[in-house]
Formats: sequence, structure tokens, C-alpha cells
Amino acid sequence: MQITQKGRQTWLFDGPVGIIGQAATCGPREGEGPLAADFDHIFPNLRMGEVSFEKAEQRMEEYAARRAIAKASLTPDEIDIMFAGDLINQITPSGFTARNLAIPYFGLFNACATAMEGLALAALCVASGVARKVLVAASSHTCTAERQFRYPNEYGSQKPPYSQSTATAAGAAVVAAIPAPVEIKAITVGRVRDEHITDPFAMGAAMAPAFADTVKIHLQERGVSPDYYDLILSGDLGHVGQDIARELFQLQGITIADEKLSDCGLMLYGASTKVFSGGSGCGCAASVGFGHIYRLISEGEIKRVLLCATGALLSPVSSEQKESIPAISHAVALERGE
Repeated sequence: MQITQKGRQTWLFDGPVGIIGQAATCGPREGEGPLAADFDHIFPNLRMGEVSFEKAEQRMEEYAARRAIAKASLTPDEIDIMFAGDLINQITPSGFTARNLAIPYFGLFNACATAMEGLALAALCVASGVARKVLVAASSHTCTAERQFRYPNEYGSQKPPYSQSTATAAGAAVVAAIPAPVEIKAITVGRVRDEHITDPFAMGAAMAPAFADTVKIHLQERGVSPDYYDLILSGDLGHVGQDIARELFQLQGITIADEKLSDCGLMLYGASTKVFSGGSGCGCAASVGFGHIYRLISEGEIKRVLLCATGALLSPVSSEQKESIPAISHAVALERGE
């Protein structure tokens, strides 16, 4: 298979790079949303039978990983590499999942862009022959991430309307260089953008410029128009970030029809106002991408999706030190296999 670099940030694959197994799991609130039917398992409560929320997140991610491997008709011993990440310090849910699966492991952190970072790396690995079968996984949990980056949910602290709520969800996919109903045709690696936003509640505003930048570069370097895709999805910009992205596209002279531009975190909850401006977290792009979007493409309802997961690269320490919030977005072109 030939891998062609287009420009500086985009790579195209001239052969099949297929998603041969996938799974999505979520918590109770996400299971009440419009995408409920596309989850492999909905946990009935946030503890998920564990003694801590961190252990619950790990259980959710491992469930998705094992389910994806099983749907690929494989065992963990047949997976060459695992790329995974989450939002907890030192990405411990992913590390513990890799421990339990005993798969050679690369731990990733690109915040909420981690799922597409992993999928891009997996595609490069199998297309180049470095690996035969690669597992990608990512997760987030509302109680672990909110406590780490803002305030524990139990505090009941007030949030501004432009804030977002972390999704309790996980997704996993197995990638191999063989034909599949959904294939990866191109990837664009994002650049870190920083518009000097310091408010840890303003995630959508911080990430929107990175999303707009990656989409612009992808379209230019791949040589396609926005109309080539049925959907162009951000990971978790929320209503505020989506509105900013639309303005940025207009300034760049890029016209994207409203029905083509959407966001995983918004799709996950529909019209619910319980999540403020929308959902956020690694689980947004991972669960919606490997669940709902996979189904739409595999069943032929849509043919081409540009999924651009978005991540805010802050930490509790950097926020306390009044650092700005840099952000990144990685794009993966998912298309129906021929």
C-alpha cells in the first residue's frame, strides 16, 4: 500500500485501511440521549459497580476495547499495538486497561482529540506495515474530569452558560489493512493553536480555532471542497464553539452548509440543556465516531465524514498558574468501503 503525503500535514492511503471492529459504551445520561441505540452497552449508574469513579471509567473503557476486539473476531493476543488515552492524570484508565488486556501499549494524551490521534496513528501503522492489527480506545467520565479540571459535581458549583459538561462515554476500534464497511482514506495532523483564552470553562472558544485551522488545511491539502463530505464533525465544541467555528470559516472564505457541520458532543445529547453549551471529553468523538457515525456509514446512510476531534491542552496546574489554553484538532476522513 502506498501512503502519500500531501502538503505538510495530510496523508492519503491508496489501499484499504479498515475499521474491522468497533464499540461504544456510555453512562446513564448519555444512554437517555438520541444516540442510545448506537451504544453497545449503557451503564445504569456512574459507579458502574466499582468503588471509585476512576475505576468506573477504566471498566467502561475496557468493556469497549474488549467488545471491539470481539466484534473483529479476534482475541487480545492478536492485537499488535494499542493506542489509548483519557483525561485523568497519567491516563491511568488507559494504562490499567492495557495492563488487563496485555497488549503492547502506547499511552496518548491530546485531551479530547485523543481518539482521532490514536486512529490516525493506527492508520499509519497498518498502512505502512509496521503493525497488522491496532486497537484504538479513549474514554472520559463526568465525575473524574470535572473534579480534575474544574470542581467536583458534588459541590453543585455554578457554571456559566457557555461551559460544557464532560461526557461519560468510551469508544474503541480495531484497525487493519483490509477492506471493511468503514475505511480511513486520509488523515490530517493538527497544529497547536492558542488564542490566549484562560477561562477553563470556555473550552469551545479555546478549541474552535484549532478545528477551523485543521479543516482548512485538510481541504486544501487533499484538494477537495466541503461538499465532498456528507458531514464535517468537530469533537466537542458545543454551541458556542460551533458558532465561533462558523464565523472563522466565513472569514477564511470556506462555505460549509449548516446541515453538513455538526459536533459529536451536541449529537450525543440532542436538545438537552442539562449539559449547558454541549458535551465534552474524550468520550464524545470516541463513542459517537465509533458508534453512531460508524453505523451511518456502514449502512450506507452517508458515505463520507471528516471527523475532527478537538482537544484543549490545559492541566489543573497550568490553569492555576494562569496559563492560556492551547488547543489541537486532528482530522480523520472516514468513508464507506467499496
